[in-house]
Amino acid sequence: MTSDHDLSVLNSLITTTIDSADGFERAAEDASSGQFKQMFEEFGRERRQCVSRLQETVRSLGGTPNDDGSLTAGVHRRWLDLRDALTGADDEAIIAEVERGEDYIKGKYEEALADTDLSTTAMSAIREAFQPVKAGHDRASQLKHRMQGAQA
Repeated sequence: MTSDHDLSVLNSLITTTIDSADGFERAAEDASSGQFKQMFEEFGRERRQCVSRLQETVRSLGGTPNDDGSLTAGVHRRWLDLRDALTGADDEAIIAEVERGEDYIKGKYEEALADTDLSTTAMSAIREAFQPVKAGHDRASQLKHRMQGAQA
């Protein structure tokens, strides 16, 4: 029997992960460093793969997977567009924004992983998707701290 709770949690993670992929794609567009651009494109691709796997799980549970990001993230992106147009973006600012987003998505996955009401199927899919999410978070955090250390 499929749980509405499973579908709700998985669809929430899908939406958040789509927002993350969109954010990485935006960061790749804004990055002036080829190294960061390539890294953000890679993270965006990894997140799209996570989305696909989570969507497959929702379908296998008999649900309809989300296929779009949240309105809130869309509004946030528009604000960033305006900010960037007014102030110009540099790699340090972009990485700081990416890391902030990474903290958020990591927290959402950790919250889901602590949910004891999820089925084994849902939990397995979440664990699998969390691996690249956590790796991306850790890498963005290391970059931010390395850049801050270089400025000191």
